[in-house]
Amino acid sequence: MKNQPNWRTSSYTSNDNCVEVADNDPTVVRIRDTKHREYGRMDLRPASWTHFVDFTKRLPL
Repeated sequence: MKNQPNWRTSSYTSNDNCVEVADNDPTVVRIRDTKHREYGRMDLRPASWTHFVDFTKRLPL
């Protein structure tokens, strides 16, 4: 049985101009827009999410 999404935003976020992530289910990482939660979400494999996060950490600021 899949867990109910535990939505959270980044600790760096000071407003609703961000995405929310629910990664409390080991089989899927869910992502949605904080401004338009009703528009749906993306469901990713955990390995894909990890790859994305690692990639963004290497980007210059």
